[in-house]
Amino acid sequence: MDQQAIKNRFGIIGNTPALNYALNVAMQVANTDLSVLINGESGVGKEVFSQIIHSLSARKHNPFIAVNCGAIPEGTIDSELFGHEKGSFTGAVDSRKGYFETVNGGTIFLDEIGELPLGTQARLLRVLETGEYIRVGSSKVQKTDVRVIAATNKELLEFTANGRFREDLYYRLNTVPIRVPALRDRKEDIILLFRKFAHDFADKYKTTSVQLNDEARNVLVNYTWPGNVRELKNIAEQISVLSTDKNINADQLRTFLPDQNYNRMPVLAAGSGGVSQTEFANEREILYKLFFDMKKDVNELKKMFFDILQNPSMVPHAPVFSSDNNSNNGMKELNTNIGSNSNNSNGFSTSPVILKGNNEHEIHHHEEVEESLSIIDKEKELIIKALKKHRGKRRDASLDLGISERTLYRKLKEYDIEDL
Repeated sequence: MDQQAIKNRFGIIGNTPALNYALNVAMQVANTDLSVLINGESGVGKEVFSQIIHSLSARKHNPFIAVNCGAIPEGTIDSELFGHEKGSFTGAVDSRKGYFETVNGGTIFLDEIGELPLGTQARLLRVLETGEYIRVGSSKVQKTDVRVIAATNKELLEFTANGRFREDLYYRLNTVPIRVPALRDRKEDIILLFRKFAHDFADKYKTTSVQLNDEARNVLVNYTWPGNVRELKNIAEQISVLSTDKNINADQLRTFLPDQNYNRMPVLAAGSGGVSQTEFANEREILYKLFFDMKKDVNELKKMFFDILQNPSMVPHAPVFSSDNNSNNGMKELNTNIGSNSNNSNGFSTSPVILKGNNEHEIHHHEEVEESLSIIDKEKELIIKALKKHRGKRRDASLDLGISERTLYRKLKEYDIEDL
């Protein structure tokens, strides 16, 4: 079957070189059992390519199933893919076959493969390498003969770098890569696609097919189409249903197109700190970055705090008192009226520094009163306080301390604390 016949059969419109190349690769790899990874933005038609591969393969008379990995909850995806035994988890009232069992001999299309949990990725890798899997809650190894075609709108190679996707699974899936071009990279196909969609909707809704003038065509071609072919089809349907004038000009068309100046989530360029644009593809990843930055700031504050503790000279001087023979009470306060327990401008509690000497111009030495910073001492002190507070009752003391009674007993022996 030639390429044009495939396009007609599966409703593929366009002659962009990138599209033709992707289609040619799909036709060539179809007769093999190699794993295929289809890359492309959301809405470009990745599932159609998986159907083409299956329909041209020796498995075409066997089952084909498409699974959206991002739509299945993490807690149940292992059961969905590999099945489970009765009683293996809450709600498992019966044994159940998974997709790899029901599609045995056929093809499974795993869309949004980048959303798979790491544990499920390990299970999938075993299926790809040995054809073996184990149901959830079972110890019996089962065999399956399923061809896996995966698809993603993420850059999985970058996911492998930050530990979100297994590198060995990536290379096992990426035996034959197919990249489906975005609609904005197929400008010469946009008008053809719009005409086809407009004609189909005219037949569906029993109305006249809409026509675009030259200016409207320019607007259509130069729009960025973030939703790709899916968005173009939706726009064509809106215009077919809502437009009373079937000859559409540029202004009329713009009323159906989203405002391209809408606010987008912030994205770092690939050159700024080595972070790529795809790293912040959704809000969750942006929150991860925000939390990472907050953690970094907290760590820097901790470091500054411990540096000050190790080098007290970094803290502004606390109130200083000096002996003065000319004063009535023998002491003269040299700084502002700050008590010995007050905080300085940096918010750190300081102890008073006492200077000893015969006069205010002669200082022999000084003494700093510092509090012990030993964690062991503090822990021992808290345990003693808790025991005193609860009159030696270990159970109540352990609850107050937030530890188990067994841990408290171990600490008593470790610090050699007698019962109070």
